Amino acid sequence: MMKLFATALLTLLLSFPAYAKVEVYDLDVKGAHASIQFKIKHLGYSWLFGRFNKLEGWMSGDQADPSTSKVEVSIDTSSIDSNHAERDKHLRSADFLDVKKYPKATFVSTKVVDNGDKTGTIYGNLTLHGVTKQIQIETKFVGQGEDPWGGYRAGFEGTTTLKLADFGITYNLGPASTFVEMMLFVEGIRR
Repeated sequence: MMKLFATALLTLLLSFPAYAKVEVYDLDVKGAHASIQFKIKHLGYSWLFGRFNKLEGWMSGDQADPSTSKVEVSIDTSSIDSNHAERDKHLRSADFLDVKKYPKATFVSTKVVDNGDKTGTIYGNLTLHGVTKQIQIETKFVGQGEDPWGGYRAGFEGTTTLKLADFGITYNLGPASTFVEMMLFVEGIRR
């Protein structure tokens, strides 16, 4: 989940002019221009898609030195939305996210690597379901520029795959449903 935001950060860093200094961007969650989506196989027969509706975070970076880039994101786990109320209730239960015990998931970057051609990898610690693991998010820069309201924005996309058991989520869904693919689409507004 957090990997998407990390991806956005990397893209932001790759887009700064060579003379740039460290700049901070807040994720545009009020305008619904930042989202974390997921897909997971349902019993191995089809795909189930969903998203988290509530998140917040920021990213900072300096194109001249991407290694100094940082990103932090927090997700309200109770905001999971798979477009099915009963399924969402089950996903919030102790069988899966256990949102009463673990109301937030967080991602904090630890390293950013520029892979060239407006792509990169963001490494960081994802805390989900009470477990913290290092993950990596593959990112791609989408674009940047002035917006119609006098601000400046940058956008990225990213992907990562999580093994649910690595985060203590072991509800028996069969071997086809043990991994979840996360897709991040992030737009940040420069402070």
